[in-house]
Amino acid sequence: MHSHQSESPQRSGETRLLRRPGARAAVCAAVAVLAGAALGSPAALSAPGGAATGDAQNFVVLAPQEASVNGAVQRVRATGGSVVARYDAIGVVIARSTRADFASAVRGDGVQSAAATTGFGAPLRPEDTIEAAAPDPATTGEPLWSRQWDMRAIQVAEAHSVTTGSSDVVVGVLDSGIDASHPDLASQVDAARSASCIGGVPDTSPAAWGPTTSDHGTHVAGTIAAARNGVGIVGVAPGVRLASVKVVNDDGFIFPEAAVCGFMWAAAHGIDVTNNSYFIDPWEYNCRNDVRQRPIWIAVQRAIRHASGQGVLTVASAGNSNNDLAHKFIDDGSPNDGSAPPEERLINGACVDLPAEAPGVVTVSATGPTGAKSFYSSYGLGVVEVAAPGGDSRQPGAEPNGRVFSTTWPGSGWGYKQGTSMAGPHAAGVAALIRSVHPELSAGAVAAALQRTADAQACPEGRAYDPTGDGAWAAFCRGSTQNNGFYGHGEVSAYRAVTG
Repeated sequence: MHSHQSESPQRSGETRLLRRPGARAAVCAAVAVLAGAALGSPAALSAPGGAATGDAQNFVVLAPQEASVNGAVQRVRATGGSVVARYDAIGVVIARSTRADFASAVRGDGVQSAAATTGFGAPLRPEDTIEAAAPDPATTGEPLWSRQWDMRAIQVAEAHSVTTGSSDVVVGVLDSGIDASHPDLASQVDAARSASCIGGVPDTSPAAWGPTTSDHGTHVAGTIAAARNGVGIVGVAPGVRLASVKVVNDDGFIFPEAAVCGFMWAAAHGIDVTNNSYFIDPWEYNCRNDVRQRPIWIAVQRAIRHASGQGVLTVASAGNSNNDLAHKFIDDGSPNDGSAPPEERLINGACVDLPAEAPGVVTVSATGPTGAKSFYSSYGLGVVEVAAPGGDSRQPGAEPNGRVFSTTWPGSGWGYKQGTSMAGPHAAGVAALIRSVHPELSAGAVAAALQRTADAQACPEGRAYDPTGDGAWAAFCRGSTQNNGFYGHGEVSAYRAVTG
C-alpha cells in the first residue's frame, strides 16, 4: 500500500507498506443493480464495452458534484465503456474500458473529467521480517504485554481502568484484510460490516475481505482492538469492533476506485473511524495541476467529505519517506511499478499525499520507544495533527528492536513491524475510545478531542534533527511545543483522551 507503512531502510511510505509482489487480483464481479444509492452505496451495473483496443483498465469519472451521475453513465456507455460502480452521493462513476484514449474521449456532456486508475500501480513497500514470538511470563494484562512498549507509552492500561471501548463503536481497517480466525481477533471482527473493495465494488464474502498475500491489515487490527482474553496482546480499544475493508489487491496496490469504495462503504455501514495506512497508487503525491491526477484528487476528497458527513473520522499515516510535507521537495519515485519510468517532480502546495493530506483527515506521524520522531517518519507543520508509536529500530531505547509488536498472519502469531502504518492505528484506537465515551461527538469533534488530549512534545533542541548521525535521515522541526511539524499537537494519550 503505498502505502502501508511499514518501514524499509530506504524511503518507504507509510507502511505504505502494503505492497508486495504477487498475482494481480481480478476486478470483483459486478453485484446486482441497486436503486437510489442514497447513502452512497455503489450501484454496480454493466453495459456493452467498446471495441477492444488494448488491455481493459478502470477509470475514475467525475460528474459535476451538484449534478446527477446519469449523464456521466450515458457518456461512459456512449464512449464504449462499461460502468463498474456509481456513487451518486459524490458524483463519481467507476468505469472500465479497453480504449487507450478513454479518459480524454469520455469528457463532455455530464462528465467533468476522468483519469485511469491502473497501469502505473506502485508495488507494496518492503516490510520487516515478521518474527515469531513465544509467550512471555505475564507481568500485567496479557501474556505478551511486556513487549507492548507502545501501549505503555500512550497509557493504555490506565485508560482501560476507565473504559476498554464500546461494542457500539466500529473501526474500519482499510487495508489488506484481517485474519478473523486469529485468537486475538476472532471475537473482534464484525463480518456484517466487512467487505472487499478491490475493483471498486463491495464483495462481502469472508474469502474476499480476508488476507491473501499480506499480514499488514492483521497487524494494524491487533494494535487497534486485539481482545483482552489472556491469550497474547491487547489493543488500544479491545471493547470496540473491527470491520475489515479490503482495499489492497494481491499485488499490493491501492487503486483509487478501491479507496473511494472503502470510504463510501464506511459511510453507509455505520463505521465510526477508519484507519488508512497507505497512499493511493500510482502516485505517492497527487497534483491538482496535473490532468492525470486531478480527477483522483477530487474523487477521493469527495468520498472523505461524504464519510465525515455521516460521522466517520478518517485517520491516515503520514508516510515513511522522511519528507517535510509542508515544504517543497523532489519526488522521483512515482509512478514506481515499472510500467513507465519514474518522473522527477517538484512537490509543492498543488500536490498532496492521499488520503493523509485530504481535508478533514487526522494525519499521524511516528515515534519510537524514546519518544522521538521515528527516523523514517514524514512530518510537516500544519499537516501532522498528532504523533503515535510507530517504532524505530535505529533508536530502540531499552526495547529489544524498537519495533511495534502485534498480531500476524498466517499462523495466528505475533510479530514486529515499524512504520507510520503502525502509528496510525494507535491514533485510530484512541479515537474509538473517545467515541465510546462521547458517542454524541461529530467526527470533527472527535478529531479535536484527540488533538486536545495529546501529550505535547517540543521540537528537538536546535530544531535540526539527525537521528542516525550521517545525514541520511536529517530533518528540521518547525513550530511550537503545542503544535509542530514532528509531533503535531503531541503524542496521543489513551488515558487523557478518556478522562480529559
